[in-house]
Amino acid sequence: MAKASEKTILIVDDEPDVREFLSACIKDAGFQVKTAEDGVDGLEKIEKYMPDLVTVDMVMPRRSGINLIRKLKKDKNMASIPVIVITAHAQDEFGQEDISKFEGFATHLKPRYIMEKPITPANLRKAICNILDVEPVEDDTAREESSEHNAVMDALKNADKATIEKISQMLNA
Repeated sequence: MAKASEKTILIVDDEPDVREFLSACIKDAGFQVKTAEDGVDGLEKIEKYMPDLVTVDMVMPRRSGINLIRKLKKDKNMASIPVIVITAHAQDEFGQEDISKFEGFATHLKPRYIMEKPITPANLRKAICNILDVEPVEDDTAREESSEHNAVMDALKNADKATIEKISQMLNA
């Protein structure tokens, strides 16, 4: 099994904050990261770096995510690069048309995953690791989150009915 540190991920997104967030999530898993600010920049960087995987936003200036994917899949040297679409527009008019276009793509042209923003770091790392068949670098944050989750679940399992009702009321307030 390959190591995350041996793999390069290209993030293509027009929002600087999103690029930084995705980059931090992916770097935390041990991957090398490159970024691009739109579809044109993304295509240039794909050709330059030949990343192991690309994340693509759908709605971007100069070249949309779907157009970038089409171009990528038409080139025999880049067609095998897996793609994860990360979009805030899967359910609205901006992206719904593009998402429906994916349904018409042949299987080999479709992105490997379509993830709707906001995404969790854990889900993103899991998707990337599954696609690239690598083990992520285990970070302290994930262990702390898992430990906290287990502690809360244990407390809930052992709580009396009155405590459960109070928690339920607080959550529904």
